[in-house]
Amino acid sequence: MSRQKPVDGAAGGVSRRALVQAGVGLAGGSMLSTFSTFSFAADHPAIGTYPAGSSGDSVFIGIAVPRTGAYAVQGEDELKGWQLAVEHINSGHELMRKISPKTTKGVLGKTVKIGVADSAAKPNIAVQAEQRFISENNAVLMTGSTSSAVAVALNKLAERAKVLYVAGISGSNDTTGKDCVRYGFRQNFYGETAANAIGPVLVKQFGKNKKAAFMTPDYTYGHTVTKSVNDYLTEKGGWKMVTNQVSPLGAPDFSSYLLNIANSGADVLINVNWGRDAVLSIQQAKKFGIFDKMKLAIPYQIPFLAPEVGGGLLEGVYAATDFWWTLEDKYPLAKMFVESFEKKFGYKPEWGAENSYVSFAHWARMVEEAGSFYPPDVIKAYEKGETIPSLLGDVHYRPQDHQCVRPVVIVKGKAAKDMKNKEDYWEVMEVLPGAPLMQAPDAFGCKLGDYT
Repeated sequence: MSRQKPVDGAAGGVSRRALVQAGVGLAGGSMLSTFSTFSFAADHPAIGTYPAGSSGDSVFIGIAVPRTGAYAVQGEDELKGWQLAVEHINSGHELMRKISPKTTKGVLGKTVKIGVADSAAKPNIAVQAEQRFISENNAVLMTGSTSSAVAVALNKLAERAKVLYVAGISGSNDTTGKDCVRYGFRQNFYGETAANAIGPVLVKQFGKNKKAAFMTPDYTYGHTVTKSVNDYLTEKGGWKMVTNQVSPLGAPDFSSYLLNIANSGADVLINVNWGRDAVLSIQQAKKFGIFDKMKLAIPYQIPFLAPEVGGGLLEGVYAATDFWWTLEDKYPLAKMFVESFEKKFGYKPEWGAENSYVSFAHWARMVEEAGSFYPPDVIKAYEKGETIPSLLGDVHYRPQDHQCVRPVVIVKGKAAKDMKNKEDYWEVMEVLPGAPLMQAPDAFGCKLGDYT
């Protein structure tokens, strides 16, 4: 896939010039607002970047996404989803209007602009970039992550700054659990829903009372996903975790962890690693001969995993995911999205792009429904919990934790001989409704903060 040049200076102090010139993108032409500059401000007190951020004929969104480091490939796919969404918002594209019917051109008549910074999947860099977008560009919305550590950090910034945040890829239970905030929302699936979706599949395929070896990245995503998957398999399948190999994000060599796994007596290797870490650990596991004695499972699927791992290593491997492009055959909005994305970027979208697009579309809908950019009003629009469209059918957001109730997709890696084209890596096995897969809203300690 094509790669965009990382924003200069993002790995250190993020320069104003780099962020504003290199990161700012316009999707669609400029357009004068039909609203007076302070049409909404009169009814609400100033808070966060309101009303300054929406007083002109455009509004600004700050994006902090990894464009370098272990999650860079996935970050680029996410970025493309946001870029397409902004283009569709500003042009009043038919797909955007299917999700946000009141969006004609721009949001409340205002052109949406974006600024992009390379977070390198590091929380401190992401927070610094978003703080600059807030102070210098009056950002009305923040997004980004890929790393749940970044998502949690941006949740906290959103709450402090009183600027809305919609998560990019974030699989940790904590994002809408113990680290939830009033100003943060998540569209995509996460550890608990992944576990409850793929757990029954693994028990059915491999049987009960099996031994499992886990590979876990050492941060909130890894720990919570591993716990949810292990809890399910232990309680419902009688499985036993025989080893849990915890490694730092960005580890170049997994040999010491794989040696322990090879000697563990496990029947199944459950790899929770993500991004380049998942690619390297799977490739190295093959060299260790691990797949000669145990099966592989991927509880939280990684965009571009199949082509990057190569060698047919994912043939027959089960994974849980947010979206796969062949669902276009079942869902009309998915088909519109895949066609628009492929036309613009030249490849089939992965689920990072899907999450990005839908998150922005849902935000646009909520602002339009609120009739204002005033953050508490937009939050309350989400919290109505109304049924709204997504690319995979109707969804809604839970008011108690701001988690989207959405389907989880189970896929199985295809053999090369069964692929219909060069991007046909996964077979969709089932699409599971989200609500039965979710914990109670307060089960993971979510306590939303104040509106003001």
